[in-house]
Amino acid sequence: MAGRIKDEDVTLVKEKASIEAVVGEHVTLTRAGAGRLKGLCPFHDEKTPSFTIRPSVGHWHCFGCNEGGDVISFVQKVDHLTFVEAVERLAAGCGVPLRYEEGGGPREHHGRRGRLVEAHRVAEEFYHEALLRAPDARAGRDFLRARGFDSAAAAHFGVGYAPRGGEDLVRHLSDKGFAADEIVLAGLVGRGSRGLYDRFRGRLVWPIRDITGDTVGFGARRLFDEDRIAAKYLNTAETPIYKKTSLLYGLDLAKKPIASTRRAIVVEGYTDVMACHLAGVEGAVATCGTAFGPDHVAMLRRILRDDDSAAPARTIFTFDGDAAGQKAAMKAFDLDQKWASQCYVAVAGSGMDPCELRQQSGDDAVRALVDDAVPMFEFAVRTTLARFALDTAEGRVQGMRAVAPIIAGIRDRALRPEYTRTVAGWIGVEVEQLAGEVARGAQKRPARLKPEPVEASEGSTLLARPDRSDPMVELAHQFLQVLLQYPSAFSAEEIAQVDALAFRAPAHRAVFSGVLAALQDGAAQNPMSWVDAVNAGCPQPVDALVSDLLMAPIKARLDENGMPESRYVQDLYVRILEGPLQERIADAASALQRAEHDDPQAAHEIALRLYDLQRQRVALRERLE
Repeated sequence: MAGRIKDEDVTLVKEKASIEAVVGEHVTLTRAGAGRLKGLCPFHDEKTPSFTIRPSVGHWHCFGCNEGGDVISFVQKVDHLTFVEAVERLAAGCGVPLRYEEGGGPREHHGRRGRLVEAHRVAEEFYHEALLRAPDARAGRDFLRARGFDSAAAAHFGVGYAPRGGEDLVRHLSDKGFAADEIVLAGLVGRGSRGLYDRFRGRLVWPIRDITGDTVGFGARRLFDEDRIAAKYLNTAETPIYKKTSLLYGLDLAKKPIASTRRAIVVEGYTDVMACHLAGVEGAVATCGTAFGPDHVAMLRRILRDDDSAAPARTIFTFDGDAAGQKAAMKAFDLDQKWASQCYVAVAGSGMDPCELRQQSGDDAVRALVDDAVPMFEFAVRTTLARFALDTAEGRVQGMRAVAPIIAGIRDRALRPEYTRTVAGWIGVEVEQLAGEVARGAQKRPARLKPEPVEASEGSTLLARPDRSDPMVELAHQFLQVLLQYPSAFSAEEIAQVDALAFRAPAHRAVFSGVLAALQDGAAQNPMSWVDAVNAGCPQPVDALVSDLLMAPIKARLDENGMPESRYVQDLYVRILEGPLQERIADAASALQRAEHDDPQAAHEIALRLYDLQRQRVALRERLE
């Protein structure tokens, strides 16, 4: 297994990847003062731009939702990737080779991965062109047309056709310069005793893309009756870039609607995804030849922002109304115990899937199917009760015992009594009877694990944001803004004279500690690594505050060199030194008053110290004259 990416390579990626270009793919940016660009935040709804980037330091911050970070964190958040995935994606885009510690190598060599992805892109174009032009592709066009999909829909989803010849794609990829070993490794072709042959032949094919939009595999459906001995559906076999348990068909198109509505719809097939999207249900995805599993849960949780800090996200499963669909639903219900998203089930009364429903009743029926989804709990209970003869005493008791653990597993304990009453009515037993079984089921049921907090730091305590209504706290905030944004505005000797007591807010004090540590390491010389060094030096996590301090405009004009006016900088510096000095003067004056009557010698020493402190204050004020 690959080790962690070397820190120096991560730093190089940050330096090479233009945050302006990366953000500009998602946000329309305009100038917002010296060295700043502004636009509408892609992570929350807003009408007035509050999303700001500073290309010179490679950071972004939104003053509306208080999110911020560097180019890597932006890619993580906007494309719902892990840290490693985001670094690797940026590295591939800016040509930075990555090295991995602990003797590991990249999960997929970037050069090889790039070739495999490019081969799939060429294959996708070939298949789609074949759907439009190949003589034997009429069966594929008829299949789509019969299900309500026109040429525009086929183009939107990249649907294509694999010719029946058996070597058409082999020749095309070879002509494009791909080596035999590359296209075999990609899973696009196979190698037999007679040489290379196309993996898919005489089939309608759907490109399967990863979350970033790269095509990494295909799903293919049989079209011709004479091919009945072959499986109805075939998928790309496991390859270095195709892992079916961690892919969801349509996620590249659905991720933004899912993130904005916090609602995901999981359907069973490629045509169901197409039907849902065309009907306006744009958060629909499907698994790729495998059951919905833990990796899919993890992927959707990242996009749904599935945690306890916001209103519950919603995941809706659509299943066929047959026994296989019910079994799939019950399996998904078991997975629901592992995540916090509120799960629902949508099953058409006629048992039709979304594609069939759209054909027969139109787009409104598909939307209504999803809108009318019932909690998966209810579906699970009714499915379980269907196995028992509830018109007999024995059947009612058996049904009651079977569903009690399901009720006991309801996440919100406040809902259990209401569900107990409801289910008791479905079964035909007294509420107290079922409540007793539920209580016993709760005792037997293992405690449910809450989702781990995102980016939590083990053993650390989050600090409250500073209360800037306090003038001294506001002064410290402005000083830290200049210190973070323009570290060269103060000399090392000047910063060394600043007393930590000047920072009343613990969060400000933590930031100042981080600044001192970063300066000691010489990080101020590299703007791209400066903020990371500050965050690393903070004794407690205050990343959001650091981002705020770094990005917020300062209350001063900039001179011809792009630095804050010296008068403003000097005023901040004097006042930040003066605060603790004033407190020491007050303490000394109080101590002198107490000592004058009891200890003349001590009073004399305190008076000398008080005089020295007052002289320091006068010298400070003279710096501003």
